[in-house]
Amino acid sequence: MTTSTEESLWARCFHPAPASSEQLFCFPHAGGSASFYFPVSAQLASVAEVFSVQYPGRQDRRKETSPGDLGVLADQIYEALRKQLRARPTTFFGHSMGATIAFEVARRFEADGGELSHLFASGRRAPSRHRDERVHQRDDDGIVAELKLLSGTDTALLGDEEILRMILPAIRSDYRAIETYRCDPATRVRVPISALTGDSDPKTTLDEAEDWRGHTTGAFDLKVYPGGHFFLSSQAPAVIALLWKHLSTRARGVSSR
Repeated sequence: MTTSTEESLWARCFHPAPASSEQLFCFPHAGGSASFYFPVSAQLASVAEVFSVQYPGRQDRRKETSPGDLGVLADQIYEALRKQLRARPTTFFGHSMGATIAFEVARRFEADGGELSHLFASGRRAPSRHRDERVHQRDDDGIVAELKLLSGTDTALLGDEEILRMILPAIRSDYRAIETYRCDPATRVRVPISALTGDSDPKTTLDEAEDWRGHTTGAFDLKVYPGGHFFLSSQAPAVIALLWKHLSTRARGVSSR
């Protein structure tokens, strides 16, 4: 598939598979970048074309300003990708902040007449479950301490002052976006949702993950894995197997019609 410049700016395809009948869009966590999903793309390229969303303010987009508002960011993502999302059956996967962004982009897609195949919401409490967290108001050392606690960023990078200076503005902006986000408990999408969570995640209790059920009129299931907030790294084989099963089942269904 040939994408426009705007689409390529926002969604990176590391392993093109234009002949695939399915596509998967992956949304990174706060401070995360598109490359986080490179291994996922590599292992799923046989069953789907995988795109990883690249937010402003990081890697090759580091000179751009991240909006610091989750609704604005979702608007920007949807506006850039709206045509691409309609090209073929589409599944969303988002981790942590990325799960909430995926939900908000799904809302916009559905409001515009689109239909998603599935939404995998990983490592994030339900959109309506709010905690009074203010990491974005901390000084730089406080934000770095939070990143180390969650093990969401390579610890070697956290010790490199030059790299930190480049990435901290985007990380602070991401934390501001997710910590100031609010969602009405009655807000629902039609797409089926699978919530994935770690059994020892300090950021999401099982009850908070279960509440994703109330945000869809479609099917829902909850999958619990060993690990903390970034269980996704230690449980990568199991999570990739889950995605592979979903995508390959859908692909077989299309080919048998």
